Amino acid sequence: MWSPDGRYLASGGNDNLVYVWPGVQEGSGQGSSSVHRFSEHQGAVKALAWCPWQPNILASGGGTSDRHIRIWNVNSGSCISALDTQSQVSSLMFAPNYKELVSSHGYAHDNVVIWKYPSLTKVAELNGHKARVLNITMSPDCSTIATSW
Repeated sequence: MWSPDGRYLASGGNDNLVYVWPGVQEGSGQGSSSVHRFSEHQGAVKALAWCPWQPNILASGGGTSDRHIRIWNVNSGSCISALDTQSQVSSLMFAPNYKELVSSHGYAHDNVVIWKYPSLTKVAELNGHKARVLNITMSPDCSTIATSW
């Protein structure tokens, strides 16, 4: 996933790692090495989201074995916040109009949670899904969240 300013590309996977790579610029060579390798997740990294109003901030979400949302400052290379959600994190999205982070979850809660950023205080919990919520998206005016499962 590209950062909002195009400076970085983030990846996460079943190896429990988050990598941050330099953005590809015209004329740059192949085979660039990662800028950061974050290894704090204890399970597969299932979700990534860049903060649109702070392009150096990356959120990552861990699967069933981890259940954490972690907030990374890619300028300093540090984890600045971590929260155990008690549920598999399936997707993440920042809501710029409200300065919030939205997460969707699988086992064990199958829901959507809205967190105030940067405190990660729970604002709302949207229940009612019958299975893991795989994807979330927001309307252009930031008034509506749509989910799929």
